[in-house]
Formats: sequence, structure tokens, C-alpha cells
Amino acid sequence: MRSKSHVVLASVNKANSELSSHQKKIFKVDDHIGVAIAGLTADGRVLSRYMRNECINYSYTYESPLPVGRLVVQLADKAQVCTQRSWKRPYGIGLLVGGLDESGAHLYYNCPSGNYFEYQAFAIGSRSQAAKTYLERKFETFMDSSRENLIKDALFALRETLQGEKLTSSICTIAVMGIGEAFHVLDQETVKTLISEFEIVGEEPPADAPDQGSVAEPAPADQGTPADQSASPMDI
Repeated sequence: MRSKSHVVLASVNKANSELSSHQKKIFKVDDHIGVAIAGLTADGRVLSRYMRNECINYSYTYESPLPVGRLVVQLADKAQVCTQRSWKRPYGIGLLVGGLDESGAHLYYNCPSGNYFEYQAFAIGSRSQAAKTYLERKFETFMDSSRENLIKDALFALRETLQGEKLTSSICTIAVMGIGEAFHVLDQETVKTLISEFEIVGEEPPADAPDQGSVAEPAPADQGTPADQSASPMDI
């Protein structure tokens, strides 16, 4: 998501197994550009390296940072070529490209087909629909949001995707860039402090939920239907 002066990228770190670590989903491209990925991580690393090289070449040639829109167009052209070659496959990755340039803050979504769209806020991934619903309710306030409020909304959107799980600093990554602030990923201690400050601790159990120490009484049998006395205790 983005405001007039800042862009925030957030991701949920989900490991494939309890025995493995999670894969990185947010990459730095330049001091003014970052990218979040969803899909094949290997393709995301290749495309982020391509974007990094383009930024370095442009900076070396013109001695100025590469505009975000131009980089997104080059990335879309590279992805589109793979859709019209029989010996190539499309990149199996969706990218959220966030950055700042002379025209302000930008957030683009690049599709594997080569299409790209600019958004105020967007979510991609397997459980992104819940985050989209939250962003659609709040997006009108994002343009005038401060840095702290933008991070808070990003954390709330992440919580919506956890389906009741508790949001902790170990399962999320937050990256921020803004005017006078280069792209950087917040460390776990900072994210933990923000979660505690915003009281994002997951959903509380309902008030009428039974206590774990109490024993629920069985429901009385229906008086209208007599029990089947001939049924065996374990009917296989």
C-alpha cells in the first residue's frame, strides 16, 4: 500500500514444513524501489536481479535513479516475451513493485502475462482475498495516512489472512520506503513493538465459549424418538 510520501510492503512468512525455514518474499531493488513476490520464488529472484541490474545501469548512465514506471514497463515487456515463444514458459510469479520517484509514491502489480496495473493498495497470494476485502474498506484514507498508520493498516491486512492464527513478528515481514527514507526491512524487534502497540494479538475467544476446565453436559435425547435398543455399541 502507498500514501503520498511512503510505500509499505508486507508479507506472511509461511514455511512449507515445520522443519524448514520460510522463503524470502520481499527484495530490495534499489534505495527507492522494492518488490514483493507471490508464486515461484526462484522466478522472483531472477526477476528481482534483472530489475536490480537495470537500476544500476540506468544510474551509471544517467547519474539519476530509474523512474519506477519505466522499470515496470521493462519488466512487463520481459514477461510478455515468454508468452509468445514456444521454447519458453511464462514466469510463474506475481510482483508488487513499490517505489518513489520525482512524481511521488507508486505501487504496481505485474502479472505473468505481461500486464501491469497501478494500485493504491493491493494484495496477492493464496490467501489474499481477505486482505483485499480489508484494503477495499480502508483505501480511501491511505493517501493522507502517516507512516505509522500505513504500517498499522498493513499489519491489520496481514492478520486478516491468517484465518484466526495469532500474528507475531516471526511470521511477517514489513518493508518501508519514503521521502528521505531509503528502502529497508524492519527488524523483528521493531515489528514486535508495533504489534504490541497496535494491539494486534488475534481474535479473542467468544464470551460464551466454555472454559477448558469445565465439562460440557450431554444434550438430552429427543423424547419423541425412542433409542434403538438393538443397536450394537460399535457398529462397523
